[in-house]
Amino acid sequence: MKLFRTLLITMTILLVTTSAVVANDFDWTRNLSIQAQADPAGFRARLETRFKIGDVHVDAVLSNVENPADAYVLLRLGEMSGRSVDNVIEKYRHSKGKGWGALAKSLGIKPGSKEFHALKSGHDLKGNNSRVEVSFSSYDRRNDNYVDNGHGKGKGKGKR
Repeated sequence: MKLFRTLLITMTILLVTTSAVVANDFDWTRNLSIQAQADPAGFRARLETRFKIGDVHVDAVLSNVENPADAYVLLRLGEMSGRSVDNVIEKYRHSKGKGWGALAKSLGIKPGSKEFHALKSGHDLKGNNSRVEVSFSSYDRRNDNYVDNGHGKGKGKGKR
């Protein structure tokens, strides 16, 4: 009985610790949501510019998420997977609460892949109220290369 109790406590501690570590992977989303709430118009403009979408698409995505940063993640996952925003939103609704890794996997993006690591490392929206500047980090599927363009932390194969 004592062994079972010790094992149960150990498993609980491991589960809580693992959940905290996974949650920390996307800590940057809290800051992005705070920035978006402080400047909603600027955030919307950065999304439009970064993802080359119109105001209607931004409205559609923002109306389907709880936090503004979630809209960015959905758009980024759509871009990485080559899926439509509508398809990503639908999968998001069905896998809500399972985490970004589960959603990425359902879209064909492996949680340990270069693409997913690029997403976990943070957003690539830059700018403030006076000027919108977009910095791109992307995954080039044709050549299976992570393209850093000098703005991210990754070690892309093709440094310039």
